[in-house]
Amino acid sequence: MVAQPHPSVSAVPAAEIDRYAGDPVFELHRGGKIEVTSSIHVTDAADLSKAYTPGVARVCTAIAEDPALVRRYTWKSNVVAVVTDGTAVLGLGDIGPAASLPVMEGKALLFKEFGGVDSVPIALDCTAVDEFVETVVRLAPTFGGINLEDISAPRCFEIERRLKERLDIPVFHDDQHGTAVVVLAALRNALRVTGKSIEDIRVVISGAGAAGVACARILLQAGVGDLAVVDSKGVLHEDRPDLNPVKLSLARDTNTGGLSGRLVDALDGADVFLGVSGGTVPEEAIARMADGSMIFALANPNPEVHPDIAHRHAAVVATGRSDFPNQINNVLAFPGIFRGAFDANASRITEGMKLAAADALAGLISADDLRPDYIIPSPFDARVAPAVAAAVAEAAHAEGVARA
Repeated sequence: MVAQPHPSVSAVPAAEIDRYAGDPVFELHRGGKIEVTSSIHVTDAADLSKAYTPGVARVCTAIAEDPALVRRYTWKSNVVAVVTDGTAVLGLGDIGPAASLPVMEGKALLFKEFGGVDSVPIALDCTAVDEFVETVVRLAPTFGGINLEDISAPRCFEIERRLKERLDIPVFHDDQHGTAVVVLAALRNALRVTGKSIEDIRVVISGAGAAGVACARILLQAGVGDLAVVDSKGVLHEDRPDLNPVKLSLARDTNTGGLSGRLVDALDGADVFLGVSGGTVPEEAIARMADGSMIFALANPNPEVHPDIAHRHAAVVATGRSDFPNQINNVLAFPGIFRGAFDANASRITEGMKLAAADALAGLISADDLRPDYIIPSPFDARVAPAVAAAVAEAAHAEGVARA
């Protein structure tokens, strides 16, 4: 179906429209990718009096007397705020709030299409942590959950931590935890392919930003015993004097082998390479990894190791791209995670809920279907969101954060 221009497109200057006329990407985005629609129809005075005044006053009064009713009688129980400051947008970097809107709209679209969750993109024109947190806290009564998006590290860690402390609704930084959930699911199935045990493997993560830190944390929780994280200056270890508090904490919990040096040194004999940083890893370093190695080169659009090169040396290869097998795509996680959290009326998203989501994703690949080029479901697999949602809701009850 050809994308139709939004009615408001006439407000855009003709010169701007003409500049991109005929480009199918711009045509799809013209006027925006989402809109607000009514869930009921107002066809006569009786409908109007119930939907708005005077009838709506009865609902307002009831909620004032019992605030918990807001979930039942407003959209709060099914709407997420997708919030960014535009400081770390995709691979584009700090492009500002206005330029981030196409991505935030896209995120809202994916929430609806894949999880049946409504969401509102919010691009904030502020980068100070205090100001960002206070703004979101003041917006929070409207929403049932907060999805933080494309916020630069290390600020993103502090923002998420403080919002979790102040709000009683799920707060989830997808660049961190969505990536981590899908990586763990794919790794579980890659281990099934190679016959290796998660407790026995050695993992090297290239990148100590939002995704790298979250992936390291969830892999440690899942049982990886030997894990090293590498940033642009080398392997994280406690003796490095240049580490910020987030990296220092991670250094204390990783690198049990006492590695130092650069990425190419850490990869010698490693079972898993996980790239979430960009750059290029030389083939000779990949060639020195262990037999039956697994390469997850997730930089997009240019993986740290091109799949053609990775396949020469690795048993399983995954990327962040849709034109190669085994795409590690956050859309496999966040719609179902929020759907499950909403279904359970969870006050927050716990580590156990994230682990449950990863296990549910991995479990969708049966033993008969599992193969090196099929370790993770497609985003278009209709089973994904319901399976993740059910597992997350069950975990919410088990962890004591469910209120429904």
